[in-house]
Amino acid sequence: MILILTEPSDPHADAVIARLQERGAAVVRFNPADFPARASVSVAYSADGLDAATLETPAATIDLAGLTAVWWRRPQSPAADEAEANPVTRAYVAEECRVVLNDIWHLLPCRAVPAAPAVLRRAELKAAQLAVAAKLGFELPPTLVTTSPRDFLAFYREHGGNVISKLPSGALYKQQEQPEIARYTQVVSTREVGHAQSLRRCPVIFQAYVPKRMELRVTVVGSAIFPAEIHSQHTHRTRHDWRRYDHFQTPYLPHDLPADVAERCLRLVAELGLCYGAIDLVLTPDGRYVFLEINPNGQYLWIEHATGMPISDAVCDLLLGTSELAAVA
Repeated sequence: MILILTEPSDPHADAVIARLQERGAAVVRFNPADFPARASVSVAYSADGLDAATLETPAATIDLAGLTAVWWRRPQSPAADEAEANPVTRAYVAEECRVVLNDIWHLLPCRAVPAAPAVLRRAELKAAQLAVAAKLGFELPPTLVTTSPRDFLAFYREHGGNVISKLPSGALYKQQEQPEIARYTQVVSTREVGHAQSLRRCPVIFQAYVPKRMELRVTVVGSAIFPAEIHSQHTHRTRHDWRRYDHFQTPYLPHDLPADVAERCLRLVAELGLCYGAIDLVLTPDGRYVFLEINPNGQYLWIEHATGMPISDAVCDLLLGTSELAAVA
């Protein structure tokens, strides 16, 4: 049995579940936001150790100890029953439920994709990613993570004002059930420099702007690698951040990565303790591959649709245990 943890609307999970069922695999989907109002869990220990671990949902009763794989896709956080009106009680119940489920996910002996939650959270840390990528030989953009106006202004001057800013995490989007505010990577304007003192209130990541021939999304699934070209410079909308999406103007194509860069991508995912990762690179006009970041649970379906690369099939192979994992040299 394969357990997929994700939100109700998730086309990636839909695609993979359909393929798994075509292969005859038993698969069940669960959103932790349904716990405890619409689902229950029980974990029992005897004198000899774990005796039973069960998840009951309206759709199924799942023997957690008998799972073969768990895909940590896009799970939402547990939420207290709506009948509980007291906000303090609701917050307490939600936190206790989060702690219990997190505990359970870590005791499961099955395969975890992309990794167990603790490993996944560590792999999301941007500064730590840069340290591992540099150790593996990736070129990095000069980077500053800071709340210091003085250090920011020095960095800005050092790079002639040719600097971009981006958020350290996805916390902004997690605060909104239906995200209404999006903050993309963007070039720092002179107007923003005038508000440098506001940095004291919240950290920001700054990087020297890297000239782009194109951007690359390299999806690693086990030992399989799927590099895709994103010709973001074809349209002004996606020039600084392809996530602004201009599907009708931006070509997406398979890319032939040099062997040494492909090997670094595989090793990066393995070094971070993952078996899946979506890596963002820049290919400069003079042919250099520059590392930007890795999303341990990044989206890939639009790349699959645009290029025909069989990424969902590779995810199925990973969940079924029929694919190899990249080894750390």
